[in-house]
Amino acid sequence: MILSDTNSASGIYQDVRREEADWEFLNFQARRLKKGEHWTHDTGDNEYAIVLLSGNFTVESSKGAWKTENGRKDVFSGIAHTLYLSRHTKFTLTANSEVLDIGVGWCETDEDHPPYFKRPEECAIELRGGDNANRQINSLLQPGFDCHRLVVVEVYTPSGNWSSFPAHKHDERILDEDGNVLEARLEEIYFYKIDKPQGYAIQQVYTGDRSLDEMVRPKNDDLVLVPKGYHPVVAGHGYNVYYLNFLTGSDQSLANTDDPDHKWIYGTWKGQDPRLPLVTADMNQSS
Repeated sequence: MILSDTNSASGIYQDVRREEADWEFLNFQARRLKKGEHWTHDTGDNEYAIVLLSGNFTVESSKGAWKTENGRKDVFSGIAHTLYLSRHTKFTLTANSEVLDIGVGWCETDEDHPPYFKRPEECAIELRGGDNANRQINSLLQPGFDCHRLVVVEVYTPSGNWSSFPAHKHDERILDEDGNVLEARLEEIYFYKIDKPQGYAIQQVYTGDRSLDEMVRPKNDDLVLVPKGYHPVVAGHGYNVYYLNFLTGSDQSLANTDDPDHKWIYGTWKGQDPRLPLVTADMNQSS
């Protein structure tokens, strides 16, 4: 399913709840606020991750206060700040820039974890794949982060490159004989930004038996839901593509299974794309 910008007067321009997605856990919103506007909320029985897409904000809460001072001007101008908030946290977020753009994901939890404000310089950068299947992954809330279920990464795919490829899935929980997770059952969203307004990506979502086999063309600010199956992406030629992934489910993990038809591609790459990394934490300082 692909969801386009709703242009809501409330500042919420993407909004998907677990009930309408027929999911157990994952919820997501994208919000824009003008300078001085506030968002006051209570996390209730949920853990939250707030990802700064562009601008600067201040958060005052019942668990602490935080402020960004080097927020990126857009997703192609640096790495995200990410604020993790535990359940039962009251907070007010205030926009300190002319326009503030944030992505927010949350899921229900019965655990308490400490709030954490993760700065761009703390985010590990991984260059995954090779040749024209090369992309950059920034770990925002990585597996092993001190939370219950949420995993958050942002991915940069240069013009013309393949991403999330060779294709993988994470729609069933599979353990080895020692109880280690080989594949987690995860719900996932892809939230897109493109570096030019007319740009686009192409994403396929399919199962091995092709009972689900859909091709979509997400543009800037579009949201793709991945209910199950494999889900590779291609960046349109001429357009660098960003997507923000929120995942949650059976484990705080990214354990997955490759499409066996394409697994042979691992190990065939001859090199890395010289355009990568597309962004670094140093870029935030000049935004």
